[in-house]
Amino acid sequence: MRPKILYPTFEPVTSLKGIGPRIAQGLENLSGARLLDLCWHLPTGLIDRRYAPNVADAEVGRVATLTVTIDKHIKPSNKRLPYKILTYDNTGTLVLVFFHAHIDYLLKALPEGSIRVVSGTCERFSQEIQMTHPDRIGTLAEIESLKTIEPVYPLSAGVSLKVLGKAITGALAHVPELDEWLDPKYLEQNHWKSWHEALIDAHKPVSLDDLEPTAPARRRLAYDELLANQLALSLMRLHMNKTAGRGIRGNKSLQEKVLSALPFDLTPSQRKSGEEISDDMASDTRMLRLLQGDVGSGKTIVALLAILCAVEAGTQGVLMAPTEILARQHLATIEPLAKAAGINVQLLTGRDKGKNRQAILQNLKNGSTQLAVGTHALFQDDVVFKDLGMAVIDEQHRFGVHQRLSLGAKGQSVNVLVMTATPIPRTLMLSAYGDMDVSRLSEKPAGREPIITIKLSLSKLDEAIKSVKRKIDKGARAYWVCPLIEESDVLDVAAAEERYHTLANVFGDEVGLVHGRMKGIDKDRIMASFATGEIKVLVATTVIEVGVDVPEASIMVIEHAERFGLAQLHQLRGRVGRGTEESYCLLLYQTPLGETARKRIDILRETDDGFVIAEKDLELRGAGEMLGTRQSGLPNFRLADLNEHADILATARNDAKLILNKDPNLVSERGKALRTLLYLFERDIAVRYLRSG
Repeated sequence: MRPKILYPTFEPVTSLKGIGPRIAQGLENLSGARLLDLCWHLPTGLIDRRYAPNVADAEVGRVATLTVTIDKHIKPSNKRLPYKILTYDNTGTLVLVFFHAHIDYLLKALPEGSIRVVSGTCERFSQEIQMTHPDRIGTLAEIESLKTIEPVYPLSAGVSLKVLGKAITGALAHVPELDEWLDPKYLEQNHWKSWHEALIDAHKPVSLDDLEPTAPARRRLAYDELLANQLALSLMRLHMNKTAGRGIRGNKSLQEKVLSALPFDLTPSQRKSGEEISDDMASDTRMLRLLQGDVGSGKTIVALLAILCAVEAGTQGVLMAPTEILARQHLATIEPLAKAAGINVQLLTGRDKGKNRQAILQNLKNGSTQLAVGTHALFQDDVVFKDLGMAVIDEQHRFGVHQRLSLGAKGQSVNVLVMTATPIPRTLMLSAYGDMDVSRLSEKPAGREPIITIKLSLSKLDEAIKSVKRKIDKGARAYWVCPLIEESDVLDVAAAEERYHTLANVFGDEVGLVHGRMKGIDKDRIMASFATGEIKVLVATTVIEVGVDVPEASIMVIEHAERFGLAQLHQLRGRVGRGTEESYCLLLYQTPLGETARKRIDILRETDDGFVIAEKDLELRGAGEMLGTRQSGLPNFRLADLNEHADILATARNDAKLILNKDPNLVSERGKALRTLLYLFERDIAVRYLRSG
């Protein structure tokens, strides 16, 4: 249960005075539906209203707060003309200009003969000094509250700065003072204020420096968020480590059969990763390890050897992929090798129904199937294993932590190996996978040639089609990836269909189309035709991003490359260069090319090292978008910026370890405050681990 002291901050925004359903919807779209979300919505600019000259001295183009006497209202003869109010002080005249004026309101707010304070940008029109739509209007008694520095926030449709500012002020008034959870020495060393004061300061910048991620208030808040994240991950890890392992030790008999059936030797990092996994499996605590390897670095083989180790010890193994295409791909790699080892492999996907599904489930339950390959279907309640010893999850960032845990719960002390082909920078690794040990595959398999990467403007599309045709006529095969359009599945498909029709005029029946809205069976049929060479050009949306393996494909065309993230471009490029043919990646871009997009495309041309690319991607785009879309496996930070706060992330990790070494159940005074911190940043699942021990 969330502590009572935090109840007010989790109230809906409609609990604030003046926030009805329409404004609440706008606020929810902008920052979130609760008062806490408003507190996390920090300003990105400021308006200084302290400049208060006479009318004659007011600088054009600058925000000024002026005290004037209202002379008269001039109603226009035509509705399209502006409504004007003449005002003056003892140095000159100021004309207030209003378009689409609400006259009743203006007569009430600015009555003739009264003295009023107006604040806004001064302009000169002909010989007149004007202020169009003053931002603020008040009485003389309110002058001090108007002559302030005002924060400017990111806005969205339906929410004005005035409304948002008022809502945030209201939300901050509900924020309680909380017991300090930081180490007093660390607090003093950084000259940080309390959490409550830091939050108020972050919303009241007095200079541009206060808006920087390095500002003391912002660093303090970022550290709190990172500490909550690291503490939650450490608690998960502690929970895993409390779960006794089974000491699974294979005798290498099946592994040796597979190794002798392989047409190549393992790379040094494949061997090293294999040893790390075997040691983990044999230990007295449950394994939770991340296997990180670039596209084509041979993760599936390492995973298979780990599963075989579990099978040698008399248990079962499972390999789970995010899509059916990828699951079938793994099956195609594994099946011949499993046959060489003499073990039964079974595929389970959402498409398996009725008697067929029942037979698969029966074989898993009685243990006659030693290895299952599949999709999310493996999570379902009716999937029961005789004795699951090893679970491998591919492309972890497409699954949440909860799914990782639920698969691990399908047996007693199941060892979990998570794989990703998306190289992850160290800072992201700490924030997303801090609860895991990491193995890394650093080499490319022998015989892989570098991919020639070319950039070309979309205005030369005909030229691109001709050069692809020349290669196709010589026996090559090509992927043609269509653009991401905002985040609209329907528009993506429309773009792909349009390009398919264009290319069908050139290549006839040798063009196929796959996209995310097709039925699995149709998608597989087209993919199979491409794999056999019946289709030479495959037009696709990004469904082919992960794990499709057609060694004969040697050309990758990415249309509107400027719309893709670096990691995604790298993933797509990795679909080619898997065979013996020289391979090409053609990046078609729309001009003019923005600075970030240009850097992205240039980085891709300079290197094919996924880890270098991942670090550059983090620099260019920040962590939020790091993997192309916001992925469920990655924490969504509201206050921390992993680029700017990488140094304090490492400190937060160490701090979390120290805390849990001294106080693993968080029962000390600081421990109790840290429990509140976990609830504040909604890491509730970690608190449940504390309770469950």
